[in-house]
Amino acid sequence: MPDDSASAEDDRRLTPLGEAPAGLRGDCGQAAPWRQSLASHAYAAVDLGTNNCRLLVGMPAPGGSFRVVDSFSRIVRLGEGLGATGNLSDAAMDRAVTALKACAEKLSRRPVRALQAVTTEACRRARNGAAFLARVEAETGLRLRVISPREEAELAMESCAPLFEPQDRRALLFDIGGGSTEIAWIRTHGGRQAPELIGYISVPVGVVTLSERCGPSCFTEAGFHAVVDEVAARLSGFDAVHCIGQEIRAGGVRLMGTSGTVTTLAGVAMALPRYRRPLVDGQTLEACVADQALGDLFALGRDGLAAHPCVGPDRVDFVLPGCAVYAAIRRVWPVPRLTVADRGLREGILLRLMRADRLAGLRRPPLRGWHGTA
Repeated sequence: MPDDSASAEDDRRLTPLGEAPAGLRGDCGQAAPWRQSLASHAYAAVDLGTNNCRLLVGMPAPGGSFRVVDSFSRIVRLGEGLGATGNLSDAAMDRAVTALKACAEKLSRRPVRALQAVTTEACRRARNGAAFLARVEAETGLRLRVISPREEAELAMESCAPLFEPQDRRALLFDIGGGSTEIAWIRTHGGRQAPELIGYISVPVGVVTLSERCGPSCFTEAGFHAVVDEVAARLSGFDAVHCIGQEIRAGGVRLMGTSGTVTTLAGVAMALPRYRRPLVDGQTLEACVADQALGDLFALGRDGLAAHPCVGPDRVDFVLPGCAVYAAIRRVWPVPRLTVADRGLREGILLRLMRADRLAGLRRPPLRGWHGTA
């Protein structure tokens, strides 16, 4: 099962590309109980999603990359019941606040130069989202910013850009989240310059919403294929607008997934005795191998999934809904290979924060020496 706890396996490096967007600065004005120090070399990112709460702390490394020094991940199911009521439930908010307090506690022990904390689909949709965010700030000191689907796509693109290859003309990047699925259509420029977001779509189906709506039906062939049909229909318009199928037939299109669904598929395809990020991140699978892993997961049933080392009981209800979304993506866009990325919003945020500081440093006038020389 994917585990984001800090370990030697988290000594990872990611390379940033492009310019920092307007409005994103190294000092984000958090009125927080932890220490923020311009002398610190650490940067922090918090991502509260519909299903998970995650923290990543990194320090710049040579070549514009970074090294992870601390991390945290907990399933909080913030979006539980949201589809039926339109509100975040008290229990879900309590779970999220508890996890965010754990993040704040970690940050209180480590000075950081800059912090960005974001939240996504559940807080975008919930009628009581603003009240929840006010409670979070009051109880944890974290000021969460609700980001748009476009910014989600941009952050995922930035974090995954180092995995593009010079021969790639285009990339189709997907993130199967808890409350929505983000699809980004990208021009890669063959690595000569920063990748460019051509178009994106946010489909309002994710592993949490599907598991609540479909329940046990995803464990049956009929129920599983009904979800595949629904998601494929939602994607067909985006395909037609951007002529993605035509580009795939012309070649040079990389299909890349970043989510628990695709990392689980990779872990199963590689027959890992336990999930290990360094073995999975950046791995490219033949589509037929990923399809076989999907079939293996489906055949396990609920008890088998709960016992599987790359799934586990906490994620058993989410795996097959996620696999159904992946199967729909494969149906609409039959790219022969799948690149798996175990990285996402947090990594993209850290890269932007570090780049913003580097650019600010370049814009400062040179310091004068004692004798008045530069």
